[in-house]
Amino acid sequence: MKPFGVFESEAELAKRMEVLNKINMLVKEWIRDVSINKNIPEAMVDKVGGRVFTFGSYRLGVHTKGADIDTLCVAPRHVDRSDFFHSFVDLLRQQPEVKELRTVEEAFVPVIKMSFDGIELDMLFARLALQVIPEDEDLRDESLLKNLDIKCIRSLNGGRVTDEILHLVPNRETFRMTLRAIKLWAKKRGIYSNALGFLGGVSWAMLVARVCQLYPNAAPATLLQKDWPQPVLLKPNNLPPDMKGVGHQNFPVWDPRVNPADRFHLMPIITPAYPQQNSTFNVTMSTRDVMLDEFREGEFKHYIVLMAKAECEEHHLEWVGLVESKIRILVGNLERNPFIKLAHVNPESFGPLTESEGFVTKWFIGLVFVKAENVNVDLTFDIQSFTDIVHRQALAISMLKDGMKIEIKHVKRKVLIQYVSESVIQRGKQAKEKRKSTLPDSHMEGELTKSNSDSFLLSEDTKNAITPTTTTTPAALVTTTTATSSGDTTDSPGSLGITVSLSEASMNETHENEALKEQGSDDSLVTSTATNLTVTDDSSCHSVNGDIDDKCVDQHINRLQSGELPDLSSPQPAPAYNMIQKNSIRLKLNR
Repeated sequence: MKPFGVFESEAELAKRMEVLNKINMLVKEWIRDVSINKNIPEAMVDKVGGRVFTFGSYRLGVHTKGADIDTLCVAPRHVDRSDFFHSFVDLLRQQPEVKELRTVEEAFVPVIKMSFDGIELDMLFARLALQVIPEDEDLRDESLLKNLDIKCIRSLNGGRVTDEILHLVPNRETFRMTLRAIKLWAKKRGIYSNALGFLGGVSWAMLVARVCQLYPNAAPATLLQKDWPQPVLLKPNNLPPDMKGVGHQNFPVWDPRVNPADRFHLMPIITPAYPQQNSTFNVTMSTRDVMLDEFREGEFKHYIVLMAKAECEEHHLEWVGLVESKIRILVGNLERNPFIKLAHVNPESFGPLTESEGFVTKWFIGLVFVKAENVNVDLTFDIQSFTDIVHRQALAISMLKDGMKIEIKHVKRKVLIQYVSESVIQRGKQAKEKRKSTLPDSHMEGELTKSNSDSFLLSEDTKNAITPTTTTTPAALVTTTTATSSGDTTDSPGSLGITVSLSEASMNETHENEALKEQGSDDSLVTSTATNLTVTDDSSCHSVNGDIDDKCVDQHINRLQSGELPDLSSPQPAPAYNMIQKNSIRLKLNR
């Protein structure tokens, strides 16, 4: 694995240790200052303790070059989370090594993100119900969870799960080498991302740990060939004896016998630390099929391009984080469409091709349609319900800034060059040809190609060519762009016809897209400027921290369909923020 750059040099490892030591010293200095300000006795100020723990890939010993470090700040009971996100952040701003500092205080798991001396750091916070934090505190002790709020429990969970995994594997070196190989493979195959509905680092780690438990004497190369049981449990899912008096309802655990909703999880992989949770909650039917069918070969003909834009770097970093966390909702909307066989989002995001694009991040979703004859498929609602949910979330956490926008377009694979660099596309072609040479001919037609995390698997295809035409209504307020098919489409999903409704404010963008069509572009979707939404408050779909509950997404969609929430297809007042894009996307499938 050395040629793939998965191992760091001794100098790089030493730098990480130095950065962690500096952060730990800053935390101790900050806790001491907070203790003095809160009138802690002088004799106790230097004894209250507090320190930084690591978790995730770095703690497991499987991090790669350039990977971030997941850290947890543990403080005594007199230090609040508000202190962490205010006075500690102020202290970080004074450090010359700190760059790209941003806070997400109202997230499901509140976090501070930063670059410290070139090393990316994510820092969580947990306040223990202890007057003094020992230097050798063992976070695996369940009694530490008593009298903690849910956010502290969530923050502690990452470190507790990591320590449990290392404790439960029989041979740590074999586990680490196998996990490195699995992570490399998953990233190359484009199936490594918890946020986008695939498996994240902790899920892959638990899968490998379970295999290591089942085959403790196997070499790493042997372990790669084993099948994984489902659901995956590293140890029995029992309530710890010393926690039975705490109140089981305060710490919900994954248990399909008790919680009916847990029975519908598609690929349950259960964390070993109490309270046990399913680490693959985000997996959808499409992402599950992509992972289970990864050995298959084929190709994407159609893509949805999702673009998140902002006017400055600081706003862009915040906006990208929110949009990326909700992409799985868009994928879920698409896969519920009866005419879409599979929607596969590439976990890697891409930046602007040129400086003129400004601050933009792009994601690509490959679509496979069911075989149908003369069927009109309308994706308008699927797209607009997603943008509405993102908008509501941004308002709920007071993130929305002027200039934050979402644009969603359809492209054929032969015009991806307008969105990603030629080198990325060429790498995809080379990877595809390499795998073709190792597969039987029967695998080469009619199957799905998965896009690598760093490339697109493209092939020449003239059977689904689109000839774009444009018509304009007399009112000049709505432009309709259609695409008619040409060529024989008997053996594959048909070509696309797209109708796009535009507001008057977006006519300039319409002309730009028409110019692209004259140059032969297949990108026949034009996005409009934002329309303002009258947001109806739905407190049942929000947790205390303002985050939208994923279980309310279907309810929200039903309310949109019933007309209870605003109709995005109707004219709206002038926007306060240019974020929501009005897309009318209708696809015509010809056989």
